[in-house]
Amino acid sequence: MIHVCFSLYDKTGRYSKFTGTTICSLFENTTSDVTVHILHDNTLTADNRDKFIYLVSRYGQAVNFYNVDELCAEKLDEILKRIPFAKTSRLSVAALYRLLIPNFLSAEIEKIIYLDSDIVVNMDINELWKIDLAGKIFAAVAESSNGIPIQTSAPLCLKGYVAGEDYFNSGVLLMDLKIFRSEEKNLMRGVAFVGTSSEFYCLDQDVLNYLFSKNYLKLPEKFNAFVKSQRYYKIGLTYGKIYHYTAMSLGFGLTLDMSDPFNRLWMDYFIKTPWFNIEAIERLYEGFLKVRDEQEKAMLSLSAVVSGKTRAFIVAKNGVKLLFENFSVREDEEVLVVSGGAPNQKIIDIMNASRGKKIFFFLLPNFPFKVLEDAGLVFGKDFLDGKDFLLEDFNSHQILEAM
Repeated sequence: MIHVCFSLYDKTGRYSKFTGTTICSLFENTTSDVTVHILHDNTLTADNRDKFIYLVSRYGQAVNFYNVDELCAEKLDEILKRIPFAKTSRLSVAALYRLLIPNFLSAEIEKIIYLDSDIVVNMDINELWKIDLAGKIFAAVAESSNGIPIQTSAPLCLKGYVAGEDYFNSGVLLMDLKIFRSEEKNLMRGVAFVGTSSEFYCLDQDVLNYLFSKNYLKLPEKFNAFVKSQRYYKIGLTYGKIYHYTAMSLGFGLTLDMSDPFNRLWMDYFIKTPWFNIEAIERLYEGFLKVRDEQEKAMLSLSAVVSGKTRAFIVAKNGVKLLFENFSVREDEEVLVVSGGAPNQKIIDIMNASRGKKIFFFLLPNFPFKVLEDAGLVFGKDFLDGKDFLLEDFNSHQILEAM
């Protein structure tokens, strides 16, 4: 029996379809017996629970539900107290549920696969299941395997806590539960560390990397292939990979582009789930109309803001390509390329020298815009967050979430 675990927080009731699509892809590609374990909270609706049961039974498999709010409230509260910014993080609080897996599963289960919900299992999951962990706490894929410059972007790496080549993604984990169960106190130590700074925005992933980056089995990229990287490096869709739609990479443009093989792959599985119905199609259509209207308003607003001013760009070294792909940068427009840790005062001095003449677009990850406002610079007048105008951000993922 293969055991696979998911975490679910579904405030709107419309996120469960992503978990359901991942489960569908899992079942479609394996002939093995699988038990799915869903860690959820009180946001799981009765309707979505019934859909999960129907989906799993259709494939002759099994599913167990565990309500974290009821079964593990005290331990979850302790984690949230130590990481207070988790409730307002861009990540779902469900990301932390995977730290609690040993509290729910029977001691008879010695190994489990953990999967995020933005995944398509385009392989027989038994290939991952049968890997010998050889005494390691879990197996995972290093983010550098996907061509991610993690050494210059992950706070744990920038601060020297984790080597860039060791930092792993926690979206796909093969876990030795016998070892994991013995690490509860150590896990809380990692939680306390991550809670010291909101810079560690990856929550559970940063907890696990802080504690175990030197003690896990490194898996090849095929077990956690980032769709965004596959597109960037022009790697074609193939059978035999677990595809991870990180950073809202499902959608890819203003429409759900069905000429894109990765979009088609996800949709092929989604339409086989009980979440695909006439109401979903109606919401999809309405969502596209809304995004189109919002983009038109954003472009009109941008035109008014930059009227009479020259654009300038402040960009990280690894974001230059992204800049030129998304903005028609002219030769007379200033582009300031900065490395990690560039002094904020230098940036403020440059902006002050051109105040009223230029508007600065920032393409710096996690830049503290408040320091600019504290210096008297005005958002929308003196500077803008350039990420708001990236083509990849105007994608259909938000529509699918509302569907």
